[in-house]
Amino acid sequence: MLLSKGRIRETRDAERWYIDFLQDGGFTEHPVTSTIFVAACFLPQPIHKDPIDRILIATAREHDLTIITRDRAILSYGVAGHVRTLAC
Repeated sequence: MLLSKGRIRETRDAERWYIDFLQDGGFTEHPVTSTIFVAACFLPQPIHKDPIDRILIATAREHDLTIITRDRAILSYGVAGHVRTLAC
């Protein structure tokens, strides 16, 4: 987003940068599956309505991952025991 808005400069296109980022960091990309989309619709309440956050939470729950965030709503959801979170 910052690259597309001209707020940061990069010699590689966005997709090449992302591929290099994953490889250099040893990260694994998990696809968003139909199972995750359905799970995002049935998360334990209360949860706010942002669909991207719901998909992020459902993905973390599906793959037993920790969400590192500053988002207070997601952190509260973690405190409630619905997903592992780490404040940054």
